[in-house]
Amino acid sequence: MGKAKRNRKRGAKGEEPPKKDTKRLAIIAVAVMAVLVAAAAALRWPSTASRGLVDVTVPASLSAQARSGQRAFDANCARCHGENGGGTDQGPPLVHDIYNPGHHADAAFYLAAQRGVFAHHWSFGDMPPQPNVTRKELDGIVRYVRELQQANGITWKPHRM
Repeated sequence: MGKAKRNRKRGAKGEEPPKKDTKRLAIIAVAVMAVLVAAAAALRWPSTASRGLVDVTVPASLSAQARSGQRAFDANCARCHGENGGGTDQGPPLVHDIYNPGHHADAAFYLAAQRGVFAHHWSFGDMPPQPNVTRKELDGIVRYVRELQQANGITWKPHRM
């Protein structure tokens, strides 16, 4: 093979690269751009699971018991009920008027954790018992949820059927 032919294949200095390489570089550049755009979108727009089914305003400060409850909630409840009780595709939002103290008293939260709950307000399925959550953790979780509810205008209302 002659020197001129070899240089044309490899792209000698000062020559344009062969069209095959240009096309390949363009495809790679487009793919990289698509990945970068997708990554930026994922960082900018969180998924429904992390954002929650409802928007939750978190109070500027929580009581000591609610702060302890927040840690227990994050460890035991947030996977299904979402960050700050905003709900996910796995479980309902607890910062919702249906859980106001007049409809679901504190005892309902204790019973739900201890015995589980058959689906009755939502279509997420049954909630299994949570035997690893202690009474002290439940005290904090209930306080945390109630303080979140109060910060979001959810207060005691009489239960009407």
